[in-house]
Amino acid sequence: MDERMDGRITRDPACGPGREWVELVGGPLDGLVLDVAGWPAAERAAGTLLMTEVDDPGGRAAYEARPGDAHRFDWRG
Repeated sequence: MDERMDGRITRDPACGPGREWVELVGGPLDGLVLDVAGWPAAERAAGTLLMTEVDDPGGRAAYEARPGDAHRFDWRG
């Protein structure tokens, strides 16, 4: 698996104070965590489109907030 990180996605959620993490569930980034500290509630609810080089160089992975679970984003494609 490609270990490139952009400073907001990591395997180690203990890296730094003031962070707020959501786990990415499913898809190419499964098991990684994303720092969403400072994201407005509406942005967090909408989810995110992330760049990924895992399995698809130059690819993208879309994740959306899991209803009822503020700490997980599920893969949607």
